Amino acid sequence: MARHLNIGNAKQTKSLFKENLPAGRQAKKIYTVSEITKEIRFSLENSFPAVWVEGEVSNFLKHTSGHCYLSLKDAGSVLSCVIFKNVANTITFDIESGMHLICFGRISVYDKRGQYQFYIEEAEPKGVGALQLAFEQLKNKLQKEGLFDTAHKKPIPVLPRRIGIVTSPTGAAIRDVLNVVGRRFPDMHIILCPVKVQGAGAAGQIKEAIGIFNRLKNVDVIIVGRGGGSLEDLWAFNEEPVARAIYNSGIPIISAVGHEIDYTIADFVADLRAPTPSAAAELVAGKRSDFINNINALRQRLINALLAQTDLATHKLKALRERYAFKQPIVLVQQNYQRIDELTKSLKQDMGHFLKTKEYKLTHLSGKLKALNPTSILARGYSITMKVEDRRIIKDAKEVKDKDIIKTKLAKGEIISKVAKEKTVSKNPAKRERMRRKP
Repeated sequence: MARHLNIGNAKQTKSLFKENLPAGRQAKKIYTVSEITKEIRFSLENSFPAVWVEGEVSNFLKHTSGHCYLSLKDAGSVLSCVIFKNVANTITFDIESGMHLICFGRISVYDKRGQYQFYIEEAEPKGVGALQLAFEQLKNKLQKEGLFDTAHKKPIPVLPRRIGIVTSPTGAAIRDVLNVVGRRFPDMHIILCPVKVQGAGAAGQIKEAIGIFNRLKNVDVIIVGRGGGSLEDLWAFNEEPVARAIYNSGIPIISAVGHEIDYTIADFVADLRAPTPSAAAELVAGKRSDFINNINALRQRLINALLAQTDLATHKLKALRERYAFKQPIVLVQQNYQRIDELTKSLKQDMGHFLKTKEYKLTHLSGKLKALNPTSILARGYSITMKVEDRRIIKDAKEVKDKDIIKTKLAKGEIISKVAKEKTVSKNPAKRERMRRKP
C-alpha cells in the first residue's frame, strides 16, 4: 500500500531541507586553496610533530644549496623526504640510494605543491652504527684515492732534533710523551701545538696545527694523537680534513690515537702508526744510552781499523827497506848505465845491417829499372819517332801523311822533321831535272 507524505507549501519544504543538511554545508564556509592547505599542514603537524620512520632510500639527490631530497619506501608506499642543509651537515655518513634508514622528524606539507613530506632531523642506518658506516665509507674512498699507499710514506728520522706534538695540552697523551722522551733522551726539544681532540671543531684544529708545523718547518717529525676512548671520542681522527692534512704534510707524521686495539683513518694515512702515544715517543726518541753505546762501539771499530791499516803500512815499508835497491842504490844505477851501453851497441849493429839490406835491394831494383828504361835502348843506335801534334809514337809509316811534323828522339838530342812523300820519277831526263829543281 503506497504511503503519501504531505510536505506543505514551498517555504515549509525549504525549511525542512535545511534541517536535514550536514553541519558544514549549513555553515557554507568556503576555503581558498592556500587556506585549506594551511589547515591540512597544521593538522598534520599537530598530529605528527615527532615520529620515527623506517624505509629504503630511493631517488636521493643532494642539491647545490646543501639540502637533500629523497624518498623512503617500503613494499606498499613511498614517502617524500627533505633534509635541510643544517641537519645534513650533522650526519656523519653519506646517504645513498638503496640504503635502509631509520629517521626521526616531523610530517608537514609543502604549500606550493600541496604535498605532504617528512622533514628528517636525524638519520641512522639500520643494522650498523652511523659512525661505523661513516668510517667504512671514508676508508674505502681514501683507499681508492691512494692515500694509504706505502709509496707515499716518508721515513721517520732516527734522531730528530725537535718533535712536534698535536694533542690536548691537558690530556694523558702529552704527559706520556713528555715522560718517555724525558727519560730516554732528556735533551730532545719538544714543541706542543695544543688542540681539541674531540667534539665539534676538533678536526679543524688538528688540521690547522699540522699546517702550522709545515709552514714554520721548525720540527723534524710530528706526533698526532690522544689517549683512548670510545668511537665517538676518537671521531675527530676519522674525519676527512685530518686525513688529507696528514697526507699532504711534508714533515713525517706518526699517528698515536687511543689504545693498541683502536684504529682510525689517521692511522692508515700517517707515515707510521704507533699503538699508543707512549709507543710513539719510544719510536721517535731512542734511548740516549743506546746511542752512546753505539757511538762507542763504532769509535772502537774505527780505531781498530786504523791500527790495522797502520800495521799493514809499517809491514810494507819494512819490506821495501829490505830490498836490494834501497841497500845499494848506486850499484843499480851503474848496472842500468851498462845496460844502456849494450842496448846502444846492439841498436847500431841492427841499424847497420838494416841499411845494408835496404841498399842491396835498392841497387838491384835500380839495375832492373835501368834495363827497362827506353833511353838505354837508344844508346845502342835506336830512336823513337812521334808526331809533334799529339806526341803519339809512330809504329807504322802509314800513320803519317804528307807535311806532318814529326820528332825523332835519339840517344843524344832530337830531330824535328817534315814528312815529304816520294813522288813518281819521270823517265824524261830533262823533265826529271826540272822537277828536281822545282821548289
